[in-house]
Amino acid sequence: MLGSETKQALTFMGVDMAIGGHCDPRFFRVREVFERHFAEGAELGAAFTVFLDGERVVDLWGGVADRTTGRAWGAHTPVLAYSCTKAVTATALLLLAERGLIDVAAPIREYWPEFGTASVTVEHVLTHQAGLPAIEEQVPVAEFEDQPAIAARIAAQTPVWEPGTAHGYHAVTYGFLVGEIIRRVTGKSAGDVVSAEIAGPRGLELWLGAPPDVIERTARLSAGERTQAEPVIEVEDGDPANPMTAIAAAARDRDSLMNRALGNPSVHLLPGGANNPVILRAGWPAMGMVATARGLAAFYADLIAGRILRPETLSDAVRRRVRGPDRVLYIDSSFGLGYMRPALTFLTPAAGEETAFGHTGLGGSIGLGDVENGLGVAYTMNKLADAVGGSLRAYHLVAATYDSL
Repeated sequence: MLGSETKQALTFMGVDMAIGGHCDPRFFRVREVFERHFAEGAELGAAFTVFLDGERVVDLWGGVADRTTGRAWGAHTPVLAYSCTKAVTATALLLLAERGLIDVAAPIREYWPEFGTASVTVEHVLTHQAGLPAIEEQVPVAEFEDQPAIAARIAAQTPVWEPGTAHGYHAVTYGFLVGEIIRRVTGKSAGDVVSAEIAGPRGLELWLGAPPDVIERTARLSAGERTQAEPVIEVEDGDPANPMTAIAAAARDRDSLMNRALGNPSVHLLPGGANNPVILRAGWPAMGMVATARGLAAFYADLIAGRILRPETLSDAVRRRVRGPDRVLYIDSSFGLGYMRPALTFLTPAAGEETAFGHTGLGGSIGLGDVENGLGVAYTMNKLADAVGGSLRAYHLVAATYDSL
């Protein structure tokens, strides 16, 4: 039985805003971490939800959804979850594979004849081995809601490494590639498939292409203490064998593969950046999902329970296909079929190193599933941080969750 209502109070623009929700007494450590993040000023608005064996045992939220107006974060406040989207998009494709409509080992050309490189398979895209991590030509704003047009740009490119020989994070291209494969097979966008096959039948509060009423109540992202002009990574030059040295150099180089992969299409060309309705309704399948923590955690709860994919499909999908230095991010990453596995890019405590899967999102959000431990977990927030700071907020909450089992 759920209990232990939180009492921590917040003040913003002169208005008292209490942290709301409930927390099973067994998970008091989670509540303490969530409240401490607010007390230390690490959060603006955030939510954290945990399902254990199908029961919602933690459901916390608090703070401010919009720092300009002071609008409070509520139980049903959605927010752009950035790359947490990738796991949901992968699940949509795997559903089609279960039905025999897609063979993940097949070349993309079998479904998309115009695709330029014959050796790229569906699995290469899902595991970030396709060698197409960046869109080489700048995508104009007029194309932002035309996913097939963006996909066509990527299809015409030559891979920057031999597909299947290395992996590197396809931060944005992943979604347009997977989305176009889905469209070629079904005639529907990835967002339509997610709505019809995953979110809609289960009443999940997640949207890949948010409708106007959801956009209206979506939390607004904030850069926190940083300005957009400031560097995201601050690392001094040092040992050339240290990947952080390479990251620092890549961050300073506008033409680096890392910056090209992360920065095109450029959301900053729009007023308000990622808060612009164009982005929220476009439903980019790599980073365009709008979700509540409840909705994303419930997705993982249903996934590990076999209510979305068959257990054998999920077991195979979370099997590590790649692990090690990432050609785009430089630090170690690990992927199954569209799902991250524990690595420096997906930090999990020791108890989840062999069992957890899911995906992180830019600035700190995370969705996580763990079949063995019966966990469906999600953390959403609107105060973006650099990769390290963002990850640690989620990590502390996830670690407290595992500690409570």
